Parts: sequence; C-alpha cells; structure tokens
Amino acid sequence: MANKKPYVTYVLIAIQVVLFLAMQVMGGSESALTLILFGAKFNPLIAAGEYWRLITPIFLHIGWMHLLINTITLYYLGSMVEEIIGRWKYLAIYLASGIMGNLFSYQFSDNVSAGASTALFGLFAVFLALRNLYPSNRYIQNLGSQYMMLIGMNLVFGFLGSGIDIWGHIGGIVGGFLITMTLMKGEGHDDRKTQRIGSLAVYLIIAIFILLNQGTVNAIMP
Repeated sequence: MANKKPYVTYVLIAIQVVLFLAMQVMGGSESALTLILFGAKFNPLIAAGEYWRLITPIFLHIGWMHLLINTITLYYLGSMVEEIIGRWKYLAIYLASGIMGNLFSYQFSDNVSAGASTALFGLFAVFLALRNLYPSNRYIQNLGSQYMMLIGMNLVFGFLGSGIDIWGHIGGIVGGFLITMTLMKGEGHDDRKTQRIGSLAVYLIIAIFILLNQGTVNAIMP
C-alpha cells in the first residue's frame, strides 16, 4: 500500500475546506448562527432529533487557524493511518471517532462546537490499539509509545487551555480505540471474534446511553 495515494484523506480535506469557504460567504465561520446553520454540535437541536449533528461538526471549523491546524494534522496523520490500515477501515474509524467525540461533547458540554479534532484524536488512538494488537511489531510499538505521549500532552494542554472541547477529544480517543479494536485482527491465527464483538458492543452501549440520557441540554440559543 506504500505507493497508493491517500485519496480518502484528500477527500476529507476537500470537504472541510469547501464547507469552511461556504461558511465564510454565509456569515463567517466564527458566527454561532452560521455554525449552527451548517450543522455544528448544538445540544438542544440534537436532543430534538437532529442526530446528523453528531457527524457534520467533524467537517466544520471555527476560524482560519482552526482549519489550518486541523488540515495539516489530517494530511500527515491521516495519510499515515490510511496507508497502514487501508482506506475503508481508516474512513470508518475517522467517522466513528468523530461521532463518539461529539457524543461526549453533547453529554458533558453545553457549548456550540465543531472541528475535526474529535476524529483526529481517534486517529491518535489507532496507534494505541495497534500497539495492543501487534505486540511483536517494533515499528508499531514505537509509534504507539510516541502517540501515547502525544495524546497525554494534548489532553493536559486541553484541560489547562480555554475554548478547547476537551470532552470531544476524550470521546474521539475512546471511539478510535474501540473501533480499531473492532476492525483489526491483530497478530496470530486467532481472529479475536469475541474481543472484536465486545469492542463494538461497548461503543454502541456508550452511544446509546448518551442518546437516551439526552446529554446536557442547557445551552441557550445564541
């Protein structure tokens, strides 16, 4: 797969850039009303049944710097993950991570939010799962250790900083880890059916619990 172009990553980048430009034209990407119009995470509307808002925030960004940082990260990190695990598994993990990140944000944060970082943290978590699945692969073990440190540093900065949806990041990590454990077989001849089904079940249980609990819906329409 080393010679294949990361086409899924290119498409993901193109989508978020096009949507960002559209938001700029329609009122600005830093306008709460414009963000909500384009599908940002907004708790009252999700509680009212607009569950598609758990997906659309993955592709929306708030300001040029937010877009730039996440696009650069997606290009390098996404290309690496796409090459290692394949296009469709990569896409599934990216979307599932973003959804879980937005579910956590829905549950624990009232703020209007958007950004690819929920999915990007899921891609970080891919290497934690691969580290567990391929214990004899030194390359994967080294990558896993590096990304474990990177995740820890980013979470610390997230807790200390302001304007960062830390719960979205944590949810992305949880989602990315669980779906990677679901999709990847790992080493050996055992196909890990029980563990893979269990990982998927945990993902679904968390998602259903949050939706039934209806998150925190105290946000006020801006």
